[in-house]
Amino acid sequence: MSNYIHGSAPEEQARLAKLNELINDRCLHLLDIHVGNHILDVGSGLGQFTSAMAALIGEHGKCLGIERDKNQLQIAVEQVKLKNIEYRQGNAENLMLQSNEWSSFDLAHARFVLEHVKQPENVVAGMAKAVKQGGKVVLADDDHELLRLHPEPVGFSIIWHAYIRSYDRLGNDPYIGRKLVTLLQQAGLRRIKNNSVFFGDCSATETFAAYVSNLIGILEGARELMLKQTLIDLETFEEAIRQIRIWSLLPDAALWYTINWAEGTKP
Repeated sequence: MSNYIHGSAPEEQARLAKLNELINDRCLHLLDIHVGNHILDVGSGLGQFTSAMAALIGEHGKCLGIERDKNQLQIAVEQVKLKNIEYRQGNAENLMLQSNEWSSFDLAHARFVLEHVKQPENVVAGMAKAVKQGGKVVLADDDHELLRLHPEPVGFSIIWHAYIRSYDRLGNDPYIGRKLVTLLQQAGLRRIKNNSVFFGDCSATETFAAYVSNLIGILEGARELMLKQTLIDLETFEEAIRQIRIWSLLPDAALWYTINWAEGTKP
């Protein structure tokens, strides 16, 4: 079963919504979507990216979003504005599609899903089974070792290392992003290619505060888990967050990160 480290509190939903606003256009640019396509969005979350894809495929296309979390699924359903979108509750590691839906999709997409499951290979295998011959499987996910802040705030390496270790304790893989090509190849996909989505910013921009807020939200969302696992103590955690806020006000503060992206075609 999936182990989403951040939970589904309203604060987390708000963070995810803002995250979508920051990266959706960049991710959409990498997808080869055509009018009439049938798209499977695995781990569709709040549905913002599902809606963005649905807007490109027209009324004869279809987007099916599969989401495990009831809270996120409810929000996605309430915000549906296009008739070519459908949402269902389901487990990404064991996709339950209708018999006529297997081998029917032009594109199967999953973003920020594999880092939260114990068996990512099962997710990719299900996606490969869902697409038709010539269809594509697209994966986008994190390699948390890639994050760099400069000048590095005091205590940041400690809190970020604790965050990474909390993934391990749940049986998740914080470095899954570097393994996307391997997962596609093992699932039988071919013509594989990889890329990255820049997810960085610096203090001179209007959007930098949103990136900082996302980072702090990620850490605070995992705070109780990190404390419970004794990966960090409360005083060290709170001081690290304070130092990140101080760092964010520096004129040369810069956040460097990339989201790993890969696609493969079903032969």
